[in-house]
Amino acid sequence: MVRSSVRVWLGAVAAVAMLTVACAETDPGVTTAVKAKLAADDTVKAYRIDVDTQDKVVTLKGEVDTAAARTRAVELAKGTAGVRDVVDQLTVQAGMTPPGGLDDAAQAKTGEAADKTGDAVATAGRKVGDAADKAGDKIGDAANTTADVTADAAVTAKVKTKFLADSSIAGLKIDVDTKDNVVTLSGTVASAAEKRRAVEVARATDGVKSVVDRLKVGSY
Repeated sequence: MVRSSVRVWLGAVAAVAMLTVACAETDPGVTTAVKAKLAADDTVKAYRIDVDTQDKVVTLKGEVDTAAARTRAVELAKGTAGVRDVVDQLTVQAGMTPPGGLDDAAQAKTGEAADKTGDAVATAGRKVGDAADKAGDKIGDAANTTADVTADAAVTAKVKTKFLADSSIAGLKIDVDTKDNVVTLSGTVASAAEKRRAVEVARATDGVKSVVDRLKVGSY
């Protein structure tokens, strides 16, 4: 009984083996085997090679960019079990099918994406540069304004100091205002002579560009 079971088991194994070999030697099986070899080989795996089998005659179609790749593909196909002959319809066209499996369309899309990324970076850089320029301009304007205000205040102080030092001028009665080095005098003085003297002293002060006389003659 045991021997009979063993014989049945061995027969089943043999049948499976025969069926496997038979399937492998069919045209679809040969095509699959050739494709597997091409895909595993470092020289040709990156290329688009179509494999077609008819009556165990394998036809290779597609483009490779070197003669060595073409020769290797044919060798692999011929060395595959079940292959009776190989028809080589491969063409060598440098650069048309680059290694790495990327076709021309994929490479073009990759290049376009890189260009867009570069444009975005450049645009961002320009915006940052423009913002920096504007900020610099504002800082410069603020600095210039501060400097002008400081200079005008210094001129005002000089004029007032001169008025207080001159006994012919009632310096405390005269208002002095300076804008862009132009001094404006306002208030009331006791006489026309005091008015003229005040204008003369103001004009003679360092930093004064001109004097606007708004002084009035009258009683304090």
